[in-house]
Amino acid sequence: MRRERVDEQLKLGAFFHPTGNHVASWLDESAQIDAGTNFRHYAELARTAERGKFDLMFLADAVATRDGNQVALRRWPQYMAYFDPLTLLSAIAPLTKHLGLCATATTSYNEPYHIARKFASLDLISGGRAGWNVVTSSNQSEAFNFGREAHYEHDARYDRAVEFTDVVFGLWDSWDPDAFIRDRATALYYDPEKLHELNHKGKYFSVKGPLNVARSPQGRPVIFQAGSSEAGRELAAQTAEGVFTPQHTLGGAQAFYRDLKGRMDKFGRRPDQLKIMPGLNPIVGKTMAEARDKHEHLNSLIHPDVGLEVLSYALGKFDLRGYDLDGPLPDAVQKQSSNAGQTSFNNVLAWAREEKLTIRQLYLRFAGARGQRTLVGTPTSIADEMQAWFEGHGADGFLVHPATLPGGLDDFVDLVVPELQDRGLFRHEYAGTTLRDNLGLDVPESRYAA
Repeated sequence: MRRERVDEQLKLGAFFHPTGNHVASWLDESAQIDAGTNFRHYAELARTAERGKFDLMFLADAVATRDGNQVALRRWPQYMAYFDPLTLLSAIAPLTKHLGLCATATTSYNEPYHIARKFASLDLISGGRAGWNVVTSSNQSEAFNFGREAHYEHDARYDRAVEFTDVVFGLWDSWDPDAFIRDRATALYYDPEKLHELNHKGKYFSVKGPLNVARSPQGRPVIFQAGSSEAGRELAAQTAEGVFTPQHTLGGAQAFYRDLKGRMDKFGRRPDQLKIMPGLNPIVGKTMAEARDKHEHLNSLIHPDVGLEVLSYALGKFDLRGYDLDGPLPDAVQKQSSNAGQTSFNNVLAWAREEKLTIRQLYLRFAGARGQRTLVGTPTSIADEMQAWFEGHGADGFLVHPATLPGGLDDFVDLVVPELQDRGLFRHEYAGTTLRDNLGLDVPESRYAA
């Protein structure tokens, strides 16, 4: 295959669900069964990802346990007990040197000052390797933990998120890079001319500032976003530097890539200031038969109660119990509206309509990969697909979701990464010490620099 994009290389992130991305991963004997609260497990994953020269590790989050059918949820523990990601990443920071440390934090149930302070602190602790995945919360149960009777409506969540991120960016500019003199001879600690109050007053927030954390080594942490709705794309084009997206066909990925990068000009941004990284659920075998056996084994572990619960959640909590598992999705689902994540909702409906998948087939596909694209194959076949998407401008890189942990990550690092390196598609060494260095992103200038 002729090399295209010869001056560019893939970007790789590693998404760590505690025991792995597959919904039944905790039942596989190779998985760390208590992973959610096992620090040594995460520390070893981070070291393995850094050995594989990954740009970043990424942790999802929610500020509520999963709400739903407890008969099913008792068989699916992964959202029930796990570390706060910023606390965990702060502990991992001194154990790594180059790996980016990225976490989700919702704009729906936080305050801008809290988020600005926590991520600026992580960036300083890690020497410039922090990243913030800006989300608006799809878990509707979170509302009940924060004094609300209902979740914010979808578009209102994004409207609030735009102002939220603007306030956070302003707080991150509170101090100029050279504001701190720290001179004993003159007894001067900082220069007041280089300290800036934000004095923000908007529709949702009133924040005086300044932030009581020095300016980030990266100017500010790297901003990621994962929404693919219209409102989510606008937010990403305006603010994001990396986008995580579930894409299942090259054509669909190319259309998303063109659309999102095409929106950036109106916000005064260049296309190369945003890295689009579709989700990838690789199941790697030294032979195709071995890879298929791994996939079939994991799918055989999915209990129907869990499969239905995961699928129901993606469909706006539509109750699928009582329907024929080997029959079609009921017509009533087509009329359902979702106030949760719209991307998964639309993907499931498309599979049902276009491929005529049964309920069982739908939950095996969706639950088995949490809505991400599954690639079952050898290192060569998986690298072929990644190269086709990269060179076809469907992706700048991938967010890799290992099906099981730690084994799935070991397989990818030991088998697929060398194949990508041999093709010149992926680095042999890190470009620098910060996440921005390795992603090839600009250091943003302070709004007060002029």
